[in-house]
Amino acid sequence: MNAFERRRRKEDECSYVNSGFVMTEKNGWTGNMPPGPNGAMADVGVSQAELVEPRGDNARKLPQYIAALSATLGALAAGSMLGWSSPVVFKITQDNSTDYDFDISTSQGDWVSSLVNLGAAGVCFPIGLVMDAIGRKTTMLLLVLPFTLGWLLITFATNVGMLMAGRFITGVAGGAFCVTAPAYTSEIAQDSIRGTLGSYFQLMVTVGILFAYAVGSYTSVFVFNILCTIIPVIFGAIFFFMPESPSFLVVKGKDAEAKEALIRLRGRNYDVDTELNVLLQKAEDARNNPVSFGSAITKKSAVKALIICYALMLFQQFSGINAVIFNTSAIFDSAGATIEAAIATIIIGVIQVVATFTASLIVDKLGRRILLLSSTLLMCLCSTALGVFFFLKDEHGDDAAIVQNISWLPLLALSVFIIAFSIGMGPIPWMMAGELCLIDIKAFVGSTAGTFNWLLSFTVTSTFNSLNSAIGAGQVFWMFAAIMLVGFLFIFFVIPETKGKSFDEIQLLLGAEPQQTLTTVDEKK
Repeated sequence: MNAFERRRRKEDECSYVNSGFVMTEKNGWTGNMPPGPNGAMADVGVSQAELVEPRGDNARKLPQYIAALSATLGALAAGSMLGWSSPVVFKITQDNSTDYDFDISTSQGDWVSSLVNLGAAGVCFPIGLVMDAIGRKTTMLLLVLPFTLGWLLITFATNVGMLMAGRFITGVAGGAFCVTAPAYTSEIAQDSIRGTLGSYFQLMVTVGILFAYAVGSYTSVFVFNILCTIIPVIFGAIFFFMPESPSFLVVKGKDAEAKEALIRLRGRNYDVDTELNVLLQKAEDARNNPVSFGSAITKKSAVKALIICYALMLFQQFSGINAVIFNTSAIFDSAGATIEAAIATIIIGVIQVVATFTASLIVDKLGRRILLLSSTLLMCLCSTALGVFFFLKDEHGDDAAIVQNISWLPLLALSVFIIAFSIGMGPIPWMMAGELCLIDIKAFVGSTAGTFNWLLSFTVTSTFNSLNSAIGAGQVFWMFAAIMLVGFLFIFFVIPETKGKSFDEIQLLLGAEPQQTLTTVDEKK
């Protein structure tokens, strides 16, 4: 009798109580599967990936791609929110600006730019609890309301306070998407394409930023705000027709809906019962052997996952990406390029989109580790080169021969840096919480890591100019280079490769005991 049949019989006998989903503990950790005779993977003779994706896998991939892209339309809205400041704040802080019926000072403009970071940081933790309570899909659909409200406040602001409130509210919605969209995508995807679908989040963020750079620079602020308001509405209209996460539905005891969601995502020719049985077994074991959240989050594998997720967020924000973006115009000028600032930022946006799209094509072929290692090493070298250039420029002046002889260096370093960030440190940190954590701690880890990321972003953004003035641009770039070197070593020694592996196999890589994650073949037969 399989897990699905056993559970149906229990329901018929009125002996099943839906008590919600928590981790399990019985003689240590039983997790989702008991061990083989000797507690070793070799005794099982079949990997979890094979259980979830049977031999001769004939699952349709297109519905999974459509669902993931639909979910990440929220990331497109978040990207336009992030990119809004670049073309708009400069316009509205000019003395002769007519975009709003009130004056905005430079310091107020700085707050308008950075308030989205505070809004995003404040919502990341509670949104994890919300999506565990009402579901990933429902949570994301409800986020259309604050996103639309925020943009309406920005569009029709009559004073600075109203404008700041709109920016803060859009930050709340954008930050919430940064938690919910990666979690949803990781739960609907098969192991073989999980990395590709996970990278779509960062891809759509970069598309949104490019949209803001391109459209915001050449339209009025009012028209641009209206277009940004429409994006979350389009997301809601499309995502409404997507299925809920099968994992969440099983956790809530909605087995029939979970099966239907799997059929929609995999196709009717796919053996959904095998995958459904695995999900049911995990939920059943968890309910039968509950463990406190404190015990769950302090397990060796959970602690390591937590450290990895937090560290990647720190290295992402301290990579120097903001320093590079802020110095884009100076770098183009130093290279002798007679390109206006708006065109320069659009070029950077195009490079980001192309490189991130390339990463989505290769992340499930080359793996996460090689992309992260390559990304951090290249960014370390590029930051060092930029540091050398700006140090020499500050010491000897713009017209010095030594500076003129290497005027090509900053533009080359800038381009390589953006590409390196976009293939590794840009998209991968956001997908790791979904890959490394089991469903019962995924929301907590993803939300707290998101909060950490946004707070770091606010810190770097608000202190960069002061730091630049205090120690010099060259020294700032060298500081970021040193951080990337530490990041390279951390990734090399700590982070495992998760390409193509199931969640249970990943837990083994994180240090879980074999009996914590495996099941017997007989039970699955």
